[in-house]
Amino acid sequence: MKTKDFRSIVTNYKAVFFDAFGVLKNHKGIIPGVENTFDFLDEQGIDYYILTNDASRSPEALAQVYQDKGMVGITTDKIISSGMLAHDWLKLKIKSGRVAYLGTEQSAHYIEKAGLETLSINRLNLEDVDDIKCLVFLDDEGFDWNDDINKVINLLRKKNMTVIVANTDVNYPVNRTDIAIAIGGISDMVEQILGRHFIRFGKPDAQMFMFAYEKACARQPMTRDDVLMVGDTLFTDIIGGNKFGMDTVLVLSGNTLPENAKMKIRSTGIIPTYVCGSVASF
Repeated sequence: MKTKDFRSIVTNYKAVFFDAFGVLKNHKGIIPGVENTFDFLDEQGIDYYILTNDASRSPEALAQVYQDKGMVGITTDKIISSGMLAHDWLKLKIKSGRVAYLGTEQSAHYIEKAGLETLSINRLNLEDVDDIKCLVFLDDEGFDWNDDINKVINLLRKKNMTVIVANTDVNYPVNRTDIAIAIGGISDMVEQILGRHFIRFGKPDAQMFMFAYEKACARQPMTRDDVLMVGDTLFTDIIGGNKFGMDTVLVLSGNTLPENAKMKIRSTGIIPTYVCGSVASF
């Protein structure tokens, strides 16, 4: 498949929205050469934001990963995570009681910041659930996959409550060829078992794109034609950007492998504006 150089594309836009995993970083850390791309964006005066379905850590912790690699322009205000949208909903809708969650203690940041009491599923007593008002799927780590997923299912069978999914990703790449199930995939399985429908936050839903777009417009006047969405996954990044009315770039450095890209685009009908090997430059 013919690809284009990212630098030749990006200069046509005022702002860029980047997915994180598979675009800027991978299982080894920040993709080599990505720091040069952000230096280039700064030199050109092109604004940028990172739109991630990662609800495993706070925006401050997510930004620190880039800053530790010398990418000081990626500050906390440049991070827009699905966890932030889940936090806003919780703060608005849940006024009291405990909120149970599936994930790590770090991921519970989004619940705690909303002023709510948290309860990890691995500490849940199924005989003491009267004051649990909500369950949140946050991260695929921090719990026992057998006992605690079964506990989630039985909690939701025992008590009717709102369920939030703060990361819609069903999988993520763990190396160049293999993937692992993400918390969005776990929540899909639980939905299927229970015949329920949960509230979801994250790409490809328009809320995250609108949140980022409004932040970008507050810095300088622009239209959606001035924004470029960059991602490695057709079903979240690309279809979400397409529906929002932005141009999109599919990169082949993450979930979509170069040898499969043409077939996936053709079979899904999800067509990016451009295809690039990577955003990294040397």
